[in-house]
Amino acid sequence: MRYINEYHEGDTCRGIYLCRSKQALTARTGKTYYSLTLQDKTGTIDAKIFDINSGIDEFDAMDYIEVMGQVSSFNGNLQWKLMRVRRCDEGEYNVDDYMMTSKYDRDEMFANLMKYMSCVKNPYLKQLIDMYFVNDENFIKRFKNHSAAKSVHHSFIGGLLEHTLGVVKMCNFIGDNYPFIDKELLMTAALFHDVGKMSELAEFPASDYTDEGQMLGHIFIGAELIGNSIRKIEGFPVPLATELRHCILAHHGELEFGSPKKPAIAEAFALNMADNTDAKLEIFTEIFDNAKDNMEWLGFNRMLDSNVRQTYGTRK
Repeated sequence: MRYINEYHEGDTCRGIYLCRSKQALTARTGKTYYSLTLQDKTGTIDAKIFDINSGIDEFDAMDYIEVMGQVSSFNGNLQWKLMRVRRCDEGEYNVDDYMMTSKYDRDEMFANLMKYMSCVKNPYLKQLIDMYFVNDENFIKRFKNHSAAKSVHHSFIGGLLEHTLGVVKMCNFIGDNYPFIDKELLMTAALFHDVGKMSELAEFPASDYTDEGQMLGHIFIGAELIGNSIRKIEGFPVPLATELRHCILAHHGELEFGSPKKPAIAEAFALNMADNTDAKLEIFTEIFDNAKDNMEWLGFNRMLDSNVRQTYGTRK
């Protein structure tokens, strides 16, 4: 098959792809059209169907569909205009071709993550870490394979691991350069800050919000997991438990960004900065990967709140 990242403006797009999302929208003329997100293991592409009545079979989101159309450009990004769509049956496609996966080896990332976490010597924090990241094989397997988001950043197999490693690396730097920081508390909080996403988001290929995720959210789920686990560790200091849970609850930084609490301690503030930095730079990474050699302005990005483009040295 020809993968999404192999297409260029002016090409004819043809093949079987996973329809991640489908919306029926109304144009200014009053005519209905479909807006789709198509996916394979190399990424996603925005697609439009303007003539619904001609050569378009019935299909839904999460169906595998065979498409034919033209590749064009809109606001600096590639877009497919589809003329034909057919819903595919099982056996016509290999699911592995459609699951986006981290470009890095997951076993190596996990080993690297555990190497960074070896700095934690506090016996209570170490017991908590070992409970999940050493002794729970099922948890480790799920953690390695889970995404970190539905669509915003690190929304691929291994994304949660890749994002967590990025945040842990930044927190390791912060802990080494600011002596008043409790580095072991910060590193433990970084390791656990997004574990709630394993319950908030369903596994691939759906990768959509679960009922628990919709009603509770990953921040509360993660803080509750930490609280319940701490109660199983005899003698776990109450102040340390409170500080760790506070870091989890405050890691989005602002109430309007979903944090139940704003950072009240330096470690929570540092975790928020590291989490936000890694997420935003991954958004840039994914934009630039899709843009390839396009050095023009790439359009307004809602998450970055800015019109963005690559610097001339980016694609050396």
